[in-house]
Amino acid sequence: MTDNQDFYTLLGLMRNASAEDIREAYFDAARRYHPDKNTTPGDTEFFLGIQEAYEVLSNPRKRSKYDVTLPPQRPAEKPLDVRIIFSRQSLMRLDEPQLIYVLMEFSPPASLQPASTPSMNLCLVLDRSTSMQGANLDVVKATAIQIMRKMKSQDIFSVVAFSDRAEEVIPASRSADLIKLESRIHMLQPSGGTEIFSGLEMGYNEIIRNVHQAKVNHIILLTDGRTYGDEEKCINLAQRASENGIGISGLGIGSEWNDNFLDDLASRTGGSSMYVSRPQDIQKTLLEKFTRLGSAYAEETRLEFTIPEGIELRYAFRIQPEAGLLSFESPLMPGAVVRETSLKILLEFVIQPQPVEQKTITLFDGKLSVSLSDEEFPVKPIPIRLIRSFADEVGSDIPSGEIVDALSRLKLYRMQEQARLEVTAGEYDQASEHLHRLATHLLAQGERGLARTALMEAEQIQENKSFSQQGRKEIKYGTRALLTSGRSEEEQ
Repeated sequence: MTDNQDFYTLLGLMRNASAEDIREAYFDAARRYHPDKNTTPGDTEFFLGIQEAYEVLSNPRKRSKYDVTLPPQRPAEKPLDVRIIFSRQSLMRLDEPQLIYVLMEFSPPASLQPASTPSMNLCLVLDRSTSMQGANLDVVKATAIQIMRKMKSQDIFSVVAFSDRAEEVIPASRSADLIKLESRIHMLQPSGGTEIFSGLEMGYNEIIRNVHQAKVNHIILLTDGRTYGDEEKCINLAQRASENGIGISGLGIGSEWNDNFLDDLASRTGGSSMYVSRPQDIQKTLLEKFTRLGSAYAEETRLEFTIPEGIELRYAFRIQPEAGLLSFESPLMPGAVVRETSLKILLEFVIQPQPVEQKTITLFDGKLSVSLSDEEFPVKPIPIRLIRSFADEVGSDIPSGEIVDALSRLKLYRMQEQARLEVTAGEYDQASEHLHRLATHLLAQGERGLARTALMEAEQIQENKSFSQQGRKEIKYGTRALLTSGRSEEEQ
């Protein structure tokens, strides 16, 4: 610990932090940097500094004595620029529920100077079960080698393969002996069934040994099949990964894998789930994901919040840079902020009738914690509080164009969501009707192939009372991809 180190900065706190703030910051930092979990050079000293900071700041007498030694505090720069856009400037006094949408945008500060790409701590967890034999596994192995060749000298890379058991193909290292490591990947052969937890757990153990806030810590899972009986263990592991600043993304190949499971797994950590129907698309999708990870400004964002009684957060969706459904509960993991594209999430709130005398209402009270990929120490959380006032008369508010655009982009995805829910509920005629309407909108956007799939699935539902596995995924991930394609329906 250096003599001039600011204890508040070390824990990512403001100087007016409460005792509870100090305790939470210490437990979070201690969990991440404990020597039992980290072997990165310098982390033991950093952990000792965290302990010293907590010992001083948690003791009122020591803290008071320490505070008088500090120089005047300069205005803190926010780690992110934050924009909040509401669909309505005010709420009406109604005796029935009403909706309001909120668009949150997070982006690197405008003053940010160009920086080198962040160091990576990346693990590929590869399905090598029998169903992967042939082109699928061949392309996966070739792409894993490509990614390994793109790693920088300071990056840490590992590969785990799994079927009904897991094996460490490349241990987490900075090894430069590419020929030897490539041969290990080439030697992978398909066999056995699909047990994702075994591979995911081994991949997590590879990452956790070198996890660090200043790195991009990420697991990419590739699979073409369903895992049976260990889904809950995988989700619990994803929760642990989230608490330790590790992201998990999944790439599903073909039609047999469980998309709802992969979505849930990724959303717990702010990662993304991806879909490819053909082996030749694996390389492009995986390399694009690797490129996005390499351009991260903030690999992890965590939104902790409380919502008052009478308010319901009913929907949360990431619009960009990678579209995906988010969890509705605290903490919400919005995902990474990359340097080229802001992070946008759309929230839908339902407000129940409120007391007549109430003038304002708090929809959401929280803080955004950020882990910057080029910052050694924790940064101070950003407070986020959403408040609206009540109006006695209907106003002439025109919704923001950005809100309208976001809702327009999301409309097609939510139509297929509704159709899937209706099939589950046995409402087959309604589901078929929704898919016909979806096809009409897709044709208006020139998406003929996706429209044809929607019409075929409408017939499939009428005849067989279910989606086909491939058609359901094509529609789900196809409409999701349109969210980031750059054009909304109103722009056609």
